[in-house]
Amino acid sequence: EKYSAAPGPIDFASAKKSVRDVALVESLEKMYTSSSPPPLTYEWSKEDQDTKAQLIEDAKAGLAFTQEMIEDTEKEIAFLRTNRTTREISTSDMKEIYPDIAEEVEKEIENREWFKDTLNK
Repeated sequence: EKYSAAPGPIDFASAKKSVRDVALVESLEKMYTSSSPPPLTYEWSKEDQDTKAQLIEDAKAGLAFTQEMIEDTEKEIAFLRTNRTTREISTSDMKEIYPDIAEEVEKEIENREWFKDTLNK
């Protein structure tokens, strides 16, 4: 990687030859050689590690839920493809394929709720 090793030394001699203000380069060289800043280190706090670990676990749980939803959706799509509604399908066939809807329709007929699911109530 580019920054995995320490940087190479600065060539101030070539900078003095190419820059008009030599005093500027000399002052930068003096500052560079005299200063020794402490190295910066970053320590990853335990609470931040725990927070990130919890986020990862939550994401894994969300992934498992999403995979389950994908499987259920694929089953539903396969069911819909095999039981495609066409003009040739009869009401009896519809009742067999969709028993929950058939039960709801029968209940609405018994209760005389003719316009229950229409927009104009």
